Amino acid sequence: METHQLETGDQANCSTSEPHALKRHLKARHIRLMALGSTIGVGLFLGSGTAIAQAGPSILLGYLIAGLMAFIVLRALGEMAVHNPVAGSFAQYAHSYISPLAGYLVGWGYWFYWVIVGVAEVTAVGIYMSMWFPDIPQWLWAISSLLFMGGLNFIAVRLFGEFEFWFALIKVVAIVVMIGIGLAVIFLGLSNGGVPLGIANLWQHGGFFPTGISGFLLSIQMAVFAYVGIEMIGLSAGETENPEKTIPIAIDSLIVRILVFYGGALFVILSIYPWNEVSGQGSPFVAMFERIGLREAAGIVNFVVITAALSSCNAGIFSGGRLLYGLSLNGYAPLRMKKLSAAGVPILAILATVSTAILGAFLNYFVPEKAFIWVTSAVTFIGLLVWVAILVTQLKFRKKLSSYQIAQLTYKSCGFPYASYLGLGFIAAVFVMMCFSPETRVGIYVGIPILLLLISVFYLFRLNRIQHSQQEQA
Repeated sequence: METHQLETGDQANCSTSEPHALKRHLKARHIRLMALGSTIGVGLFLGSGTAIAQAGPSILLGYLIAGLMAFIVLRALGEMAVHNPVAGSFAQYAHSYISPLAGYLVGWGYWFYWVIVGVAEVTAVGIYMSMWFPDIPQWLWAISSLLFMGGLNFIAVRLFGEFEFWFALIKVVAIVVMIGIGLAVIFLGLSNGGVPLGIANLWQHGGFFPTGISGFLLSIQMAVFAYVGIEMIGLSAGETENPEKTIPIAIDSLIVRILVFYGGALFVILSIYPWNEVSGQGSPFVAMFERIGLREAAGIVNFVVITAALSSCNAGIFSGGRLLYGLSLNGYAPLRMKKLSAAGVPILAILATVSTAILGAFLNYFVPEKAFIWVTSAVTFIGLLVWVAILVTQLKFRKKLSSYQIAQLTYKSCGFPYASYLGLGFIAAVFVMMCFSPETRVGIYVGIPILLLLISVFYLFRLNRIQHSQQEQA
């Protein structure tokens, strides 16, 4: 098998000419809103409650640090994606620039990641829906959500882009409005008799680091979880119109998104709502509106966070299907996963992704109170391994280019190579911190066996292929 199977631009562009191939139907507006929406999901709406309970107001700093590391990873990926936009994205790059094993591990590892993301998001849907329908089991909402979003993904990619566009738009508008109302409460006294509330809650209840540096460090894992997944922008490059223009715009806007949506939203919540009264079991966004007496608004926010979770689930099914499709092209997944519909949708790959996620979603039946934290820990571990692969692949990618080729790159990572090494060091530190908490340690218990299983299958599959080839030659 050729290790550069999908490396050339001509091969990447084949999707526009073949009748049954991936289609470049994602437009610039789809990619911009997907980039915006990919950082606004359950990690912010629900996961921030757990993080606040662990770290207090200092979680503001944690989200900003994690966001900077996410930007470093995304710029490294963007450099390769703009240079060579292909289906499979960083799995293909790892295959070409490191080794077939690396591409195989990244592809299958990231597929497991998106399956688990789907489980995390529909688990969040079940938690949110219990606000309105407390008597309906959490697992029933989770399974129903997966079936619904899976059905949407069987249709053309353009429809996926439209759903993501409107889902993301709902999230963005809701957070902007929420921040606006919160600032009015803090500085103008809205719903507080005209008396400005101020920001004293940021330090009045035990200081900015009320749980100490240890609490702050242990909460970093949840902050990272909020950003893991933004790399799907690179995964969509193979189905994007004019990726050389749209991908850089989507990536470079990340810093502003982090400051506005994470920094702004958490600043408002922590200023209005004392951190030690935030529950790790619900959304602090809903709690904030209830705190200031806007119960109707709390219901609207609950609807918004449900759409946010469905949006991320939708993106997970999309990404999982494309990853299986790319793996099958390289011979690392069943060949039937290459089957595409007339609309260019990898239907069997999507079916496999949804079916596996449904099995995981039954955690909501067996351990509903632990399902979310367990699943997010597993997501973070596998997602961080993918970040490591992206940074290492980009370092290898640069080494294979001449000085002239590097100068000709139209989109480059920032601070190379120091930023890449900084990102790798940060990820190593997060892995260490995950070991210290019994709940986040679950991610390691899940992630390492998956990694070992994948390596074993790779070498077993490779050995079988060699033996089969020798028998044919004999």
